Amino acid sequence: MKLIDMTVINFANEVDSNSPAPGGGSVAALASDIGIGLSRMMAHLSFGKKKFEALDEEIKNEFSERFEKLGEIRAQLDTLIDKDTESFNAFMKALKMPKETFKEKIQRKEALEEATKFSIEVPYKTATLSLEAMKQLELLIANGNQNAITDIGVGTLMLCTGLEGAILNVKVNLMGLENKELYTAYSEGCVSMLAEGKEIRDRLLDKVHKAIES
Repeated sequence: MKLIDMTVINFANEVDSNSPAPGGGSVAALASDIGIGLSRMMAHLSFGKKKFEALDEEIKNEFSERFEKLGEIRAQLDTLIDKDTESFNAFMKALKMPKETFKEKIQRKEALEEATKFSIEVPYKTATLSLEAMKQLELLIANGNQNAITDIGVGTLMLCTGLEGAILNVKVNLMGLENKELYTAYSEGCVSMLAEGKEIRDRLLDKVHKAIES
């Protein structure tokens, strides 16, 4: 059974087991998936309300576009929950390849490098999508149903958790990557995304806190 098709309790129990997968990468993708769900919930609760319908048409259109964009990102994250575990399994399969002969050693080394790349690509994609989702939220926070502003606040936290969790998985897998050019590109990308994600998180949460304290 795919992880995405499990009940919440079954997924949680699968994580809480002696199996190394699903691990942090799949959970990071799920965190961002849920974060988007919470953010879109605020939008769902905004459509049709008097305050929303009184907004400028341009703002309403952009609000709807961001809502749709978040749905597209969430659909991609759905696939990454399982793909992260697939990448781990691919690496373990390569690790178990025979290495008795020179040819076997070469084949195993090549397989490990490809599996390592796969194990980096998946969480890097999760991080990229999580950051892209976070960039959609400010307009929703400003113009959405304020009764659900704490929900989008929690969604922001979940997305940043998914972002940073995915980056941790990129970094740990980079340790086994021999391609130095790729290593540098991914490392620099992680630094940039994490810094931007934290800046967005802090800015959005500040708006949420101010809204509920006023």
